[in-house]
Amino acid sequence: MKSTKFLSTLLLLLSLAIVSCQAAGLPSKKGMTVKGIVTDNKKSPIAGVVVTDGVNFTQTDEKGHYYLPSNFDQSKFVYLSIPADYKAIVENALPTGYYAALDKQQKINRCDFQLEKRTMPANDFTFIAISDPQMKTEKHLARFSNETVPDLEATLKTLNGKEIYGMMLGDISWDAMEIYAPYKEAISKLNLTMYHTIGNHDFDLQYTALSNSQNPNEWAEHVFGDNFGPTDYSFNVGKVHIISMKDIDYQGQKKYKESFTVEQLEWLKKDLSYVKPGTLVLLSLHAPVANYSNKGKGNTRNAAQLFEILQNYKVHIFSGHTHFYENRIVTPDIYEHNIGAACGGWWSGDVNRCGAPNGYLLVDINGEDISWQYKATGQPLDYQFHVYKPGEFQSQPEYLVVNLWDYDPAWSLTYYENGIEKKGVLEAFDDEDQAAITQKKGKTTGYHTLHLFRVRPSANTSKVEIVATNRFGKSFRKTLSIK
Repeated sequence: MKSTKFLSTLLLLLSLAIVSCQAAGLPSKKGMTVKGIVTDNKKSPIAGVVVTDGVNFTQTDEKGHYYLPSNFDQSKFVYLSIPADYKAIVENALPTGYYAALDKQQKINRCDFQLEKRTMPANDFTFIAISDPQMKTEKHLARFSNETVPDLEATLKTLNGKEIYGMMLGDISWDAMEIYAPYKEAISKLNLTMYHTIGNHDFDLQYTALSNSQNPNEWAEHVFGDNFGPTDYSFNVGKVHIISMKDIDYQGQKKYKESFTVEQLEWLKKDLSYVKPGTLVLLSLHAPVANYSNKGKGNTRNAAQLFEILQNYKVHIFSGHTHFYENRIVTPDIYEHNIGAACGGWWSGDVNRCGAPNGYLLVDINGEDISWQYKATGQPLDYQFHVYKPGEFQSQPEYLVVNLWDYDPAWSLTYYENGIEKKGVLEAFDDEDQAAITQKKGKTTGYHTLHLFRVRPSANTSKVEIVATNRFGKSFRKTLSIK
């Protein structure tokens, strides 16, 4: 399957039908090339809305008017940072009406936007982080459609009518741009608003990223943009500021660096300048920023500059890319969740490289409080760790091994033999997960996960119980016979 300019042009025309950019109407201002009005669904103007073209920022005035001095070779979209009192109009699970493609054939673009006014604050909502569906073939699409989507549907029904936002953390496709259409069809009936982050496999491989392009009419993000809009954007829900950013510096033909451009980091500074320090910020990226395992392979190279910009906020970062699970506390106020992939080990089975199951992360927001729990595809919600009996983990034949994928230092593990607690006997170790090896038909890769724990059961033990308790005081239990 190959992407085509025809498909991109068609999708662009469809997106322009949602928010059109025309020159007529509002009076022009010297040096301003983009202008428009932001209104609610009752046609009332909205003041104070942050508007950006990915480089420049402004806010709407009391009449809902805005102006920007956009360079159309540099900026391909104009879009809003949706205020907390409003939300995007949703069509087939996708947010619409908050961005518009810019037309460089028009000397001045007029782009008007419409938002839906909330009847009450959305302080209590759920954010669902999903990484790497990474679909290339019909088989991949079928597994996503028949496994991931029904699991999401079932989960959504348990959330008691709460407002729900999904964030697909990139690698929606596997260098197969035409998969976007059936992917969007697959998610279209989900009862949520699904936003998207670009991954390294979501670029048109025949081009470089816009920031590297020598031809302003050819850039590798164009198909992603036609389907999902800008790559660096933000919106507000309740007391939370939510951001998605591209951290892939694409060179073309599958070559890339995990990195932000200087211009992107400047965009982030400007975006956060409208956000009160101390605010809870959810930042979605494709590549992680703080991994320790696998020697930090896959981390963004200029993460230190990112952390400096984020230092005055309470930040949770959500990332994918690695196909393994690792939580990392960067600072007391910056926490990264590099979650397991929806496709696990590239749809080769049911687990990621670290043994974490295929799945997604459920994040509950209540005001400024945040909690989370991983949801394994096809498993009950309380499936939070896997236990290998002695003899099942080849490199640890005498040990009982626990793989606790959402582990961070705030978790506790308790171990019982024949109903008696054995304190301090479970020890952390790093090794290659057995389920991942089995999935690869016995082939090892050398990747060692950091969320494995082991204990050598006493000789007379017939029954063991493991209790894992997370940082929120919720416990998960598994009892099994080992003889």
